Amino acid sequence: MKKTLSSSSLFTLRFWFPVLALLVPLVLVVLASEQFGPLTLRRTVVEALIRIVVVVGLYIFIGNSGIISFGHTTFMAIAAYATAWQTCCEMLKPITMSGLPPFLRDQTFPALPAAVSSIALAGAAAFLCGLVLMRLSGLAASISTLAVLFILNVTYSNWDSVTMGTASIVGLPNYVTAWLAFGCAAFAILVAYLYQTSSKGLAIRATREDEVAAAASGISLYWSRLFAFTLSGFVMGLGGVLQAHYLGTVSINTFFLNLTFIGLAMLVVGGMRSLAGAVVGVVVVTAIVDIFRRIEAGVSIGSYEWSLPAGTQELVLAAIMLLILIFRKDGIMGGREFDLPMQVSREKGNAP
Repeated sequence: MKKTLSSSSLFTLRFWFPVLALLVPLVLVVLASEQFGPLTLRRTVVEALIRIVVVVGLYIFIGNSGIISFGHTTFMAIAAYATAWQTCCEMLKPITMSGLPPFLRDQTFPALPAAVSSIALAGAAAFLCGLVLMRLSGLAASISTLAVLFILNVTYSNWDSVTMGTASIVGLPNYVTAWLAFGCAAFAILVAYLYQTSSKGLAIRATREDEVAAAASGISLYWSRLFAFTLSGFVMGLGGVLQAHYLGTVSINTFFLNLTFIGLAMLVVGGMRSLAGAVVGVVVVTAIVDIFRRIEAGVSIGSYEWSLPAGTQELVLAAIMLLILIFRKDGIMGGREFDLPMQVSREKGNAP
């Protein structure tokens, strides 16, 4: 009986270990930064946690399907603007966003219902886009997602009476703390892990490896990709809500090419074929960018002030990406998840 219980516990530990190996270090970092870190470090940690939500959202579709999407920032923008319309200052909206429907223009909604409805709207938009886009594959699918991003950017940039055009919507409540950001990052990681270990996750990874063989086995390329695309849209919407209520402002220029490519860079650096790669990529790239940003601002060494030229962080990040693509094309994690050490497995498995 004891051996059976031990085997059951070992199986449970083995199943959840990839998630625990990601969440435990993150919670320790949040604890340390909140207790001992300066304000700049605490801000960096919160920003990194929000980026984890975003990159994990990218991983749910890109990592499992093998199709690069340049348009997922679209769903962040949809959710960010939706929550801004609901929570922005009630006196400001009739003046700056007179084109909003009366139920949005003339009242303010609580933060939680606004967030939930905004995330749902992003997921619904992903589903509607996916109904068309997921009929494509390979490069055609990637280019079509980029087209969606440009369509949204042009539409929101010129819809002055609703989005304020290229100006920023201000007055959003700043309720995103380090612990809320961690909770959302943990939720995104859990959703991605449960999805990738489910039958739907296994099916879409089969289409990633060999479309013809997967189709011959009875797997629907269209519906498996549509499900992943929609689920990733929900998670990206969560990232958009966090971004909006962390900064307190929303601007369409925030949700365009810069955010798109930094998210993809993080996924590529860590390794787009594993959930651990998505999280590790965010941590590594955030650390590199933050270190070189500080050096660019100037570092005091004794009586000497030393700094790097502006733009050095972009050059360093580009060089790291090139090196990874040349020498380790599957990223830092090489497509692997964190696993329970074999020695620990043997010891627990042999326990009486």
